[in-house]
Amino acid sequence: MATGMHGDVLNELGRRIAAGDPRPGTILKLAQLEQDHSASRTVIREAIRVLENIGMVAARRRVGITVQPREHWDALDPSLIQWSLRGPLRHQQLESLMELRVAVEPMAASLAAERATVTQRAELLRLAEQLNDLGQQGLGQTEEYLGADIAFHGLLLTSSGNPLLAAMATPIAEELAGRTKLGLHPTVPAPGTLEQHLVLARAIASGDRKEAEAHSHAHLLGVWREIAEGNGP
Repeated sequence: MATGMHGDVLNELGRRIAAGDPRPGTILKLAQLEQDHSASRTVIREAIRVLENIGMVAARRRVGITVQPREHWDALDPSLIQWSLRGPLRHQQLESLMELRVAVEPMAASLAAERATVTQRAELLRLAEQLNDLGQQGLGQTEEYLGADIAFHGLLLTSSGNPLLAAMATPIAEELAGRTKLGLHPTVPAPGTLEQHLVLARAIASGDRKEAEAHSHAHLLGVWREIAEGNGP
């Protein structure tokens, strides 16, 4: 995420729009944004350019900057995911990301069982064991656990050999990081979730596509339950 004055303005505008205020259809004026953020026109324009690239706003001469409907936004953009996780629509964002994971990760696991290299299989096993050890110690909210979790799921997607599935690693990493940084990840994961990392990695290591897909699906359902229990109905 951007830093400095440009980053401050961008993050503030991004969080507000992601939270639904201002609403789609609202027209923003450069002069008002300069005043509101005590920023130069150059800084405001840079922030608007980024938001326009994400699809959150559209800038038109003699019209202004119009907030776009949510369906126009790049839902997989990492900054948008972060802004949404920090706003009132956090639960909806987590649900959407989990629906994505349930759709893509089991297929990636199945393909990885067939296509992963020897090195990738060994690394998945190592990361699964590390996650199990850290989780059993109650370190589920630590940076060490987060790093291993992101590495495990990113490698799982990459090992599928499908570049489109591998591209899902970034939004999934943002979901994992967001849960941890917002204190939504349990210190000790729910029963079964740690074990599923291990059995999943072992299924991939042994080349069992059916078992890999089934264990990935079971693992994700366990995570989904954690999210539902932690965020209300």
